[in-house]
Amino acid sequence: MRSTLVLGLAVLSAFAACATSEEPRKQLPAAGGTAGSGGSPGDGGGAGGCVGNGASAGNGASAGNGASSGAGATTGTCVGGAAGAAGSGGGPPVCNDADKRCQHEFKYPAANEAKVEVRGDFAADGWTVGVPLAKSGSEWKAQVEVPWGSDVQYKFVLDGTKWVTDPNNPAKVPDGVGGENSLVAAPKCGNFTCVPPITGTFDWRDGVLYFVFVDRFLDGDTSNNGSAIPGVEAPAAYQGGDWAGVRKKIQDGYFSDLGVNVLWLTAPMDNPNQAGWGTDGHQYSAYHGYWPQNLDKAEEHFGSLADLKALVSEAHAKDIRVILDYAMNHVHSSSPVYAQHPDWFWPLDFGGKKCVCGEGCGWEGPDAKRCWFRDYLPDFDFTKPAARKYSIDNAIQWIKDTGIDGFRLDAVKHIEDAWVTELRARVKADVESQSGEHFYMVGETFTGDRDAIKYYVDPSTKLDGQFDFPLRAKAVAALLTRSAPLTDLESFLASNDGYYGAGVMSTFIGNHDVPRSIHFAADQPVWGNEWADGKDKAWSALPSLPSGSSAFERLANAYTLIFTLRGVPLLYYGDEIGMAGGGDPDNRRPMQWSGLTPAQTGLLAHVKKLTQIRAAHPALRRGTRTSLATTADTLAYKMQHNADSVYVLINRSDGAQTVGGVPNGSWDDLLSGSKVTGPSISVPARSARVLVASP
Repeated sequence: MRSTLVLGLAVLSAFAACATSEEPRKQLPAAGGTAGSGGSPGDGGGAGGCVGNGASAGNGASAGNGASSGAGATTGTCVGGAAGAAGSGGGPPVCNDADKRCQHEFKYPAANEAKVEVRGDFAADGWTVGVPLAKSGSEWKAQVEVPWGSDVQYKFVLDGTKWVTDPNNPAKVPDGVGGENSLVAAPKCGNFTCVPPITGTFDWRDGVLYFVFVDRFLDGDTSNNGSAIPGVEAPAAYQGGDWAGVRKKIQDGYFSDLGVNVLWLTAPMDNPNQAGWGTDGHQYSAYHGYWPQNLDKAEEHFGSLADLKALVSEAHAKDIRVILDYAMNHVHSSSPVYAQHPDWFWPLDFGGKKCVCGEGCGWEGPDAKRCWFRDYLPDFDFTKPAARKYSIDNAIQWIKDTGIDGFRLDAVKHIEDAWVTELRARVKADVESQSGEHFYMVGETFTGDRDAIKYYVDPSTKLDGQFDFPLRAKAVAALLTRSAPLTDLESFLASNDGYYGAGVMSTFIGNHDVPRSIHFAADQPVWGNEWADGKDKAWSALPSLPSGSSAFERLANAYTLIFTLRGVPLLYYGDEIGMAGGGDPDNRRPMQWSGLTPAQTGLLAHVKKLTQIRAAHPALRRGTRTSLATTADTLAYKMQHNADSVYVLINRSDGAQTVGGVPNGSWDDLLSGSKVTGPSISVPARSARVLVASP
């Protein structure tokens, strides 16, 4: 959520308050973007860059006006891995020993066998699902992810039937059935990776998330539309979307066909049927759900609690999970809990000033947790145990009443840490102990500062992950606006891959707080700054859908990036077809269900292909990334998980480019269906290749 504050980018300083109707609290970096290609200001990052081959080793720190001061060359090739960030951005990730994993190479001497696989307790299903070894000269080999510091028992299976121990490993232990297993004793490594704690049947690394902005998605029941709220113009008024409309699309198979297996729904609590002023001089309704009034009741414009429960049940029947937006920072001033317990809220008057974020009080520092987002949104004082208990009890009740699978937690940097840690403890005790399934919690901290985001990421005690705003900014700059070379993106990725430890972050290109992604990707970008809020085109001079296909091809490339990296990729409703829209509320136009242009149809097909590829290849969901070759206009990397290897080549330029770094041999392009031959492969203009070895 964001405020409706309108500020020119020219006057933005290090951070500027962004704006929407519902929550004026987002902080945007200055027009120059985040400092350092390797990391955010203050994390010691920024070393990045390529070494040799004509590329700069500089850090690319922004000058604050969009021009780079020493960003490094935009030509030359970076072969091998780019340097990681210094300080907290470099070195191995941080996680508990139980969450660490090492790469171990299993070898078996080749003889007359046609195939060899290794099975063992290196994975929960490792005795039933083997890892195939590849023949290399006189040996069969496979790199396998094994637990750090834990004994690993294993055997080789020859030609699918013959189980044998490792003839080259003398360490063996009884297998419990009269034979022996080979043993790798407590493997440890310096270059480990982190995995999240897994509970239950669903690994959230396998998630593909779709943000259903309920009011703007589909009107499935006109009887709950209600009457117009006086003074509110159409773009900021209720449009009729409801849970019945979401149910219809679940039943029709829209999400399943798209490859989505997690839905994020806007906040479900009852909101007031009255207008509220935004800082842009327009009045808004609570269509977004972020002005909770009756926290224990469902929003009547969306339907009943029974409708929401039915939605969750129908989603589960399609193997789709559901997370709800939960706004815990504040309530509307008409809320009964505010009237009954004003002492549970920070006073609006603070030292003789009106403590509204960005006005009488600051967005950052000591005021951040007490300031009101608007003067009609009282801010919970979660230093009060009774206030925390009330709020957390309410959150737990929504879980129990609906059967949801997770929360998207709004504005976590504006609440006390104790609320987050106590919610995690209650979820473990009251929810997961009963369901046997992990309850996913992803937070929103709108900033380019990775350390500020990382602070809340700890799947054991805080959040599973957060939305990766810094990655989104780098991807938009490199692939959509083309304001930064792909060498900058590679340098960032090199330090970002393990930055959040065992966290399961959500990656994205667009959301409800920024202009629609398609406009950043236009031949002449409508906004050249990746952090632009689009408020200059929110109510007038609204952007239209770009003509031709080039913008859609660039957006397809950005999706190729996030769907071939670890994390839970997010699709904001309508971005799968490149919908148009400026700043809030124009970026929340009603979903387009018909009349797609050929370019929109092509983008939709590309997204569907990406979700299919991602589902088929664990390397894209759980793998380790290795940089292969990078230039200003091309990016190549390998994703590897056990025996699964996938090579990703992206070309952002307006002409075909030859991309190197791929091994010799024949490769299948999973996007186009064509066959290509390494080590140098031609990639058409504004397109990508996702390669696996030809059988």
